[in-house]
Amino acid sequence: MPADLAVIGLGHHGLPLAQAAVAAGIKTIGYDPDPRQLAEPAAGRTPADIRRMLAGGFKAVTDPAELGRVRTAAICSPTPLGPDGNLDLTALTDAARALAARLRPHTTVLLESAVPPGTTEAVLRPLLEDGSGLRAGRDFHLAYSPGRVDPGSRTHDYTGTPKVIGGLTPACTESAAAFYGRLTDKVVRARGLREAETVKVLETNFRHVNIALVNEMAVLCHDLGVDLWDVIRCAETKPYGFQSFRPGPGVGGHDVPLDPGLLPYSGRTPGHPLRMVGLAQEINARMPRYVIQRCATLLNEHGKSARGARVLLLGITYKHDLADLAGSPATEIARRLMDLGAAVSYHDPYVPDWRVREQPVPRADSLYEAAAAADLTVLLQHHRTYDLQGLAVKAQLLLDTRGATPAGAAHRL
Repeated sequence: MPADLAVIGLGHHGLPLAQAAVAAGIKTIGYDPDPRQLAEPAAGRTPADIRRMLAGGFKAVTDPAELGRVRTAAICSPTPLGPDGNLDLTALTDAARALAARLRPHTTVLLESAVPPGTTEAVLRPLLEDGSGLRAGRDFHLAYSPGRVDPGSRTHDYTGTPKVIGGLTPACTESAAAFYGRLTDKVVRARGLREAETVKVLETNFRHVNIALVNEMAVLCHDLGVDLWDVIRCAETKPYGFQSFRPGPGVGGHDVPLDPGLLPYSGRTPGHPLRMVGLAQEINARMPRYVIQRCATLLNEHGKSARGARVLLLGITYKHDLADLAGSPATEIARRLMDLGAAVSYHDPYVPDWRVREQPVPRADSLYEAAAAADLTVLLQHHRTYDLQGLAVKAQLLLDTRGATPAGAAHRL
């Protein structure tokens, strides 16, 4: 029996979309050439979520022939940074070719992957048209909707998060809006494909630039002897013109900063880089090095050398209360500590095994015992399960990179 929706790519954006569709009563299949995606749920989804989806009629497939039996196809393939610093569109183009060979007239094709502006029309459209013999805007609908997922959030669910839509034609926009209107309370229509694609650029860069600002403030405030966390607490009482961000040991996650002036498919973009974005990347990229500097200084102040020191890393995921390691600064911090000769171990309730440089990192079974035995404990991620007041008492030396411990209980970033 034909399905209403095929979600192509069951990762960070695809799985939440499939879950929302199933919950809305939409007959959904999920296509991913890597069947491990469902074995390792992403975006804060748990095995219990998957079981509920399966009970609701969801079907995961690896046979691309199933894509020819749907009314709507949403491409949610990952687009990570490649070696050249640009987004790697390999998974997206593979998905487009798989769909194109089976694309039927009147299908609505949606793209949710993070892409440079112009990609939907310059890359996805010709792949679909050449592979199917159909014409976008005439024989099938084509639209872009930036993925908006707040992994693990208890307040920003799929239904309550507005969905931005931009189509190749007005009819494409309306077809996409009709679909997303079944999943979310509010649909926002962009003027076109590029406007919708650039929404993702702005949203992602906004996050990175503001994190970079507070990361610089963290370094400045430490040098001045100012309590940054108290500064933020006071500043966020301003009811206008300010949005609170928090510093940390680095920036992780799936959405990377984008500079469309330096990326292909920009079309009329004159090629001037977004200088603020480049600077934000530079600032955020050096935070792991700053954490190492603080570690070495703290150890030295307590008569210990980094070489041979026992360092315990707490919380190695990129976001609290998730099992997702995507882009986590913990890996670089562990590597740099090892380069200094430190003996590194870790504790994370969501990560049973962790490898750095292809070597297993020892995992602490008893948190308090490990903190008491370590020369330095570094909180990289504040999972809700951590009792930081108790931990501060047990640890010989505690560096809190998240400002989560009570004032005076630990050294804070």
